[in-house]
Amino acid sequence: MDIGCKVLVFFTLFFTVTAEIYIVTMEGDPIISYRGGDNGFEATAVESDEKIDTTSELVTSYARHLERKHDMLLGMLFEEGSYKKLYSYKHLINGFAAHVSPSQAEMLRRAPGVKSVSRDWKVRKLTTHTPQFLGLPTDVWPTGGGYDRAGEDIVIGFVDSGIFPHHPSFASHHTALPYGPHPSYKGKCEDDPHTKMSFCNGKIIGAQHFAEAAKAAGAFNPDVDYASPMDGDGHGSHTAAIAAGNNGIPVRMHGYEFGKASGMAPRARIAVYKALYRLFGGFVADVVAAIDQAVHDGVDILSLSVGPNSPPATTKTTFLNPFDATLLGAVKAGVFVVQAAGNGGPFPKTLVSYSPWITTVAAAIDDRRYKNHLTLGNGKMLAGMGLSPSTRPHRSYKMVSANDVLLGSSGMKYNPSDCQRPEVLNKKLVEGNILLCGYSFNFVAGSASIKKVAETAKHLGAAGFVLVVENVSPGTKFDPVPSCIPGILITDVSKSMDLIDYYNVTTSRDWMGRVKSFKAEGSIGDGLEPILHKSAPEVALFSARGPNTKDFSFQDADLLKPDILAPGSLIWSAWSENGTDEANYVGEGFALISGTSMAAPHIAGIAALVKQKHPQWSPAAIKSALMTTSTVIDRAGRPLQAQQYSETETVTLVKATPFDYGSGHVNPSAALDPGLIFDAGYEDYLGFLCTTPGIDSHEIRNFTNTPCNFKMGHPSNFNSPSIAISHLVRTQTVTRRVTNVAEEEETYTITSRMEPSIAIEVSPPAMTLRAGASRNFLVTLTVRSVTGGYSFGEVTLKGSRGHKVSLPVVAMGQRR
Repeated sequence: MDIGCKVLVFFTLFFTVTAEIYIVTMEGDPIISYRGGDNGFEATAVESDEKIDTTSELVTSYARHLERKHDMLLGMLFEEGSYKKLYSYKHLINGFAAHVSPSQAEMLRRAPGVKSVSRDWKVRKLTTHTPQFLGLPTDVWPTGGGYDRAGEDIVIGFVDSGIFPHHPSFASHHTALPYGPHPSYKGKCEDDPHTKMSFCNGKIIGAQHFAEAAKAAGAFNPDVDYASPMDGDGHGSHTAAIAAGNNGIPVRMHGYEFGKASGMAPRARIAVYKALYRLFGGFVADVVAAIDQAVHDGVDILSLSVGPNSPPATTKTTFLNPFDATLLGAVKAGVFVVQAAGNGGPFPKTLVSYSPWITTVAAAIDDRRYKNHLTLGNGKMLAGMGLSPSTRPHRSYKMVSANDVLLGSSGMKYNPSDCQRPEVLNKKLVEGNILLCGYSFNFVAGSASIKKVAETAKHLGAAGFVLVVENVSPGTKFDPVPSCIPGILITDVSKSMDLIDYYNVTTSRDWMGRVKSFKAEGSIGDGLEPILHKSAPEVALFSARGPNTKDFSFQDADLLKPDILAPGSLIWSAWSENGTDEANYVGEGFALISGTSMAAPHIAGIAALVKQKHPQWSPAAIKSALMTTSTVIDRAGRPLQAQQYSETETVTLVKATPFDYGSGHVNPSAALDPGLIFDAGYEDYLGFLCTTPGIDSHEIRNFTNTPCNFKMGHPSNFNSPSIAISHLVRTQTVTRRVTNVAEEEETYTITSRMEPSIAIEVSPPAMTLRAGASRNFLVTLTVRSVTGGYSFGEVTLKGSRGHKVSLPVVAMGQRR
């Protein structure tokens, strides 16, 4: 399984011949948008960015009414026992998930009151130093009363693989202030079926699991997948601790402390909605039920390290499917939604998060790098990686290849060079020496692990081990792995060949090729201490890239994605002792892994800090504050760079663009006080959908229960803190509206810049806004020359009181 964003994959499901899982949407508004008129039930609709009062009699009675309608429809169409309803969706969408045959699904499509029937998608899953790197302890946490108040009473919901509740990152006794009852969260806590103890402790405030679709599909095994919120994977615990784990938790492995772990908002509460499982992943019907429940319960923020593997084929547009429509309902209810961008980089159009109501997060490499080296007996020093101690100083050890120390020929069937089975190697020949092993495809496939190599070497009494990469496919990613004994991975094939040549020259053999004497020597350096780089941050190679797409044909959208960049490479965080997601961390309490999965919870935690300071801000306001205050400059004062492949398929650095990083790398302290925000609400999102060419208004009404009464001229007029025009012909003017959220009046000077092929002008050149006031400005783009590619630029608003916000501009000039 790939490291990082464990992405939702929208595959067709074939689990039996006769029955499948379908998601059905119905006519009639869900709770969030119902304005009355149905059989005398009073309105339950909320205004944009307003939470649902799920305890009111109006809401509960209408919810029962919707569920009865779902049950009546199924009961009228089908005989009892011929189908199974899995969930009723009532809060964000009106519909249900059911296990029915294809012919029954066709009957549902033709039934009165049914708007859509979609076959379910099979799904699978898409930090010690980063708080310091982001300036949280010095610049952010003190503004909210210190780390022990950072995120107070903010609830972050995680739709993931569950949580390991016994981890110190989630312990309630690690805080000086006890957690009391939350003033508004209404979620429940399941008990561990084995210990009968609650999964909640005050820090963890809610814990539920969703597996009805998985059970109906026959994929769920309670002995392996845990019929509870218990994390059997590791991924869910890792992401939860990045966002909201306790502060100051020692990260210890193999007798060494790698630092102290902390979440971005260490006082925030954690609400767990387990819908992903370690062997089969999960089902969208379960994920939608988890999101629906999380919004019902009253979470403030949703962190999703999942997303479609490609634009969904079930609808004509990427923005409309049951998953994204549910998230639109969540945002309407005032929930800030964060989603990982995907791990398909560095290639264009690989994003798996598309919609304007979602904050899409790309992954950055921070300033911490782990390196190591192997010194050969001939004086050559070979660079590599390995989080391990050194062999004894000022001493060299003989090196022995696993293939040369076999116990007979029986070991050959196990691919002995992998060093996964100590019983096939001769301990007398390995003991006290450095064991040389080969990095085969088994390591990529997950059937071999560096952890097992270290255990093999230790069991045989080796002084250390070297894992040699002899050939590598483009895109293969290597991360350093902690080891209990000295060890190193040589990833550069040319360096590996230097080692192999040296070993072969110095090792004497008889006429049958058997070793007579081992003469090759070496020593392994200390790889435990990180090296800090000024070039950080950089866009990680794997991080998905824009342009954003609006449909299954991969046509470019007039909306910039990703939105923002956050740390996502080599992130230390909590791990489940039951977790099997990463073979190198089985049984461990912490893991060092990479992916946009790790970047998204960084933004979720930082958003909690912004919401704590500005509790009345809308999700769009929080997103704007994060985006417009981000930076496009690295620590050395240079423009951000992105990892990319060269013509020879080696990894190199190139100048990054907004398609790599969105608005830039997050700057938490600036986001707390942006000065201006670009706000938007539910009507604005509908206007964007209704204005986007190619989207059928009936499709919009199917998923939003709202007609297209509002259009904004062009989708690029959506009030996003970025501007994207995929098809610019001659001249186009777009409108943006800013609101002064500072406490005093401020005058802003507006400037712009653009690459030469497109001219840019702003109007007015300056404007003064009182506290709380809003005002429009215009940005006009004109084609100077058609290059066949995008041009990039920026609009900056600089205030007289020190505030400064910027929004990226991307446009492609066309002849017509």
